[in-house]
Amino acid sequence: MKFDEIDTKLLALLQKDSKKTTKEYALQLNLSVTAVYERIKRLEKLGVITNYVALIDKKKVNKSFVVLCHVRLVQHNKEFVLQFEREVLKLKEVVECYHTSGDYDYILKVCVSDMDDYREFMITKLTAINHIGSTQSSFVINEVKCTTEISI
Repeated sequence: MKFDEIDTKLLALLQKDSKKTTKEYALQLNLSVTAVYERIKRLEKLGVITNYVALIDKKKVNKSFVVLCHVRLVQHNKEFVLQFEREVLKLKEVVECYHTSGDYDYILKVCVSDMDDYREFMITKLTAINHIGSTQSSFVINEVKCTTEISI
C-alpha cells in the first residue's frame, strides 16, 4: 500500500503517542482538524491502524523476567500445528508467538515475574500442551531495543 508524505508523518506521530488530540496532530502536520480526522478514519477503515493500546512497564507490574522459548513439535501436520496455536493463545504469560523456519517451529516471548514463575509456567502450562517434542529457553539479560513502531 502506498502512502503520501502526510500519511507517513501521521502514522509516525500516532505510533509515538496515539493519545494526543486530533488538533495537536493537525498543528504538527499543518492541516485542519477535519483533514487529520478523515485521514485517521481512512487509515482505520483500510486496516492500516488496527488498534490503540497502552504500553505497560513490565517492571512496575512484576513481569520483567523475559524468556524467548523455542518450541519444536513432534510432527508438522496440520492438526498438531493448529492445536498448538490454539493452546498458546490461551496462555497469558505468552505475549508474542511466531511460527518460524529453522531448528524450532515456534518462538514464544514469555513475560513472568522470575525463574520460579517461569518454571511453574513450563511445568504446568507449556509442556502440558500435546505434541511438543522439545523446548529451549533463552533468558533476556538486557532489553537493548523494544519498540512497537513500524517504519513506513
